[in-house]
Amino acid sequence: MKPNLKDKIKQGKVVLGSWLQIANITIAEIMAKSGLEWVAVDMEHSSIDLKDIEPLVSVMAANGCAPLVRLPYNYPMLAKRIMDVGACGIIVPVVDTAEDAAKAVSSIKYPPLGTRGVGLYRAQEFGSTFKDYFKNNNDDSLVIVQIEQKEGVDNIEEIVKVPGVDGVFIGPYDLSCSMGVPGELEHPLVLEAREKVEKAAKKAGLALGIHVVHPSLADLRAKLDKGYQFVAYSTDAILLNHYFREAVGAVKS
Repeated sequence: MKPNLKDKIKQGKVVLGSWLQIANITIAEIMAKSGLEWVAVDMEHSSIDLKDIEPLVSVMAANGCAPLVRLPYNYPMLAKRIMDVGACGIIVPVVDTAEDAAKAVSSIKYPPLGTRGVGLYRAQEFGSTFKDYFKNNNDDSLVIVQIEQKEGVDNIEEIVKVPGVDGVFIGPYDLSCSMGVPGELEHPLVLEAREKVEKAAKKAGLALGIHVVHPSLADLRAKLDKGYQFVAYSTDAILLNHYFREAVGAVKS
């Protein structure tokens, strides 16, 4: 576990991360050594499967980077297995209600706070540190819920009140689609929805997160100025695509 990440969030500090979409241990190691404080393995929008998670999580943790996993959907059985291989927490897509948020929290917290079953695997050092892990997990494990649909925005006041939720993360593209303006991330309807989530998260004292999808320091700075604290900067695949195209274009010209 990397409780320092959660400590920084509680202190209101910015924690910069990114998404890993390519199931390659070398890319995971490069990202972990880059200075990112967290990397989320993306099981929702990639071909990454459960069998890929363990080596990716392991190499990130070994290099001082907090490994998180974005679930493909809100599924407690999968969340439990991901935590047992050593993830520090989960990011849960399409959280539209307080019940959705409570389900996500329950899936990675041990009783009495949650319903996660007890296992002895990598996270518990195969049984040798079970007592410490069990004692600290409910405090240290991180739950970030994604708000990316109009329903989630409408219910945000109730969602942020769910005990155990550490932050809300806006999915900009899905949110724009839900608002009927796909890909128009700065459309007034999208901005209005984002503002409602921003206000609710800040009022509840939760980390406010967003994905700066395309690599832009100006966009990143604008989000930080708005109070975003849990920020994902692009993805491994997008960064590779962007910088290779930029480099090849410059060489050819």
